[in-house]
Amino acid sequence: MDEFSFSYRVGIGDINYGGHVSNASVLTIFQDARLAFFASLGPYSEVDLGGSGLIMPEAHLYYRREMFHGDQLQIGVQVTGLKRSSFTLEYRATRDGEVTAEGTTVLVCFDYQQRKPCRMPPLFRAVLEDIFRIG
Repeated sequence: MDEFSFSYRVGIGDINYGGHVSNASVLTIFQDARLAFFASLGPYSEVDLGGSGLIMPEAHLYYRREMFHGDQLQIGVQVTGLKRSSFTLEYRATRDGEVTAEGTTVLVCFDYQQRKPCRMPPLFRAVLEDIFRIG
């Protein structure tokens, strides 16, 4: 399975009262990586996968090491668990090769006009299957 990589420098807004990156900021960093990942696939975004948008009903975060202001992180993103209407993204944040955080998000295709889940658009699914050799 291939992995998309996104570079992120920790900003002062990512830091909590403990002097390190907060859990909430890690989820936001993962979101930034996810947006870059979708953009790398073509004309896709969380609100337009070529016939549907996405909702995220589930997220998990595993904080492995402290991260600090100014740290340069590499965020790996890969697709797993491809289903008819949903898929899972796995994330891994590293600093100088050391894992600092990991997580997953479950993303469900969603028809915002009908306000309900829907099947994954066929062209988007084909892109995921081709690039990540899954299906």
